[in-house]
Amino acid sequence: MLIKGMTLFLVVMAVLAMFGKLRLPGRKGPARVSERCPDCGRLKIGRGPCPCKTDKNKTGRRG
Repeated sequence: MLIKGMTLFLVVMAVLAMFGKLRLPGRKGPARVSERCPDCGRLKIGRGPCPCKTDKNKTGRRG
């Protein structure tokens, strides 16, 4: 009974993996555009100003 359950589980996982890799023609994936700060190059998260503009010590990274 245990082997039957494990086999069924593995078959279901294999079917889900096949459907997960299925791509619809003409459909692109989600856009992965990351906006960076022009001053320090950090990735900007949210709408607020970059931390390099609000930090008191100005330890921005460049390059």
